[in-house]
Amino acid sequence: MKIAVYGQYYKDNTEDIIEKVLSVFEKYNPEVAFESNFYDVLNEHNLLNKTFTVFSGHEGLNEGFNLLICIGGDGTMLRAATFVRNKGIPILGINAGRLGFLATVQQENIEMLLPLIFEHKYKVSPRSLLTLDYNGKDNELAELDYALNEITVSRKDTTSMITIETRLNGDYLNAYWADGLIISTPTGSTGYSLSCGGPILMPEVNSFVITPIAPHNLNARPLVIPDDTDIELIVSSRENQHLISLDSRIITVDVETSLRIKKAPFKINLVEFPQEKFLVTLRKKLLWGEDKRN
Repeated sequence: MKIAVYGQYYKDNTEDIIEKVLSVFEKYNPEVAFESNFYDVLNEHNLLNKTFTVFSGHEGLNEGFNLLICIGGDGTMLRAATFVRNKGIPILGINAGRLGFLATVQQENIEMLLPLIFEHKYKVSPRSLLTLDYNGKDNELAELDYALNEITVSRKDTTSMITIETRLNGDYLNAYWADGLIISTPTGSTGYSLSCGGPILMPEVNSFVITPIAPHNLNARPLVIPDDTDIELIVSSRENQHLISLDSRIITVDVETSLRIKKAPFKINLVEFPQEKFLVTLRKKLLWGEDKRN
């Protein structure tokens, strides 16, 4: 088995996590490659007991890899998706952050759950993505025009609201007067959309969510739509430009630009264990059931 390992930061718990991961690797002896920047960070802290192969960017992460282990929080997982792209390599998240809905393997469970990869006792959960297109699309977006969690339009350089005219499959839906608008996947429904009052979707649901951010028209509620819907957004503002974010990547676009959002033609595969199913994660992370009557 060939495994890639990626992380972004060194944290207080990184040493313990790396020790546990390497301990499992020594037992099952996979072929391992570390992302080059993360490899340098680990070596600076003397956390690696031998030399490993390294890879850089998505070019070095080819289809020969069977798994990408991502060490960090959900932001690191989203970054890892930009490495995997449409290659179909499953991503396993080890949570070194805080809440973590995507990185489901907790630090204390590494030695119990990671061996299940080598014993083939896991499932792959395919996750839908959103893709963005518009006239004059920025070159930096050309290869990374997709989002695993959400695509968000929001105001820029102003405290005033923006107006987001929204059409679904060419039919007019609404003009949202708000700080912004979130188009979320089921995966992203536990992220920014949730904090703005959006519903939680099961990962397998073939739907997206439209969630306004601080809407002035108070009767504008989050809306669940089929994921084969073509979404068109046009932003009006007192400023000449507004922001668009694709997960953690932010770009600036001129107002009155027609933004076309739809389901991407490929999916990102996340590793899921029987002990860490989505419903279990919900109960743990959102403290569902933590009621004295239970």
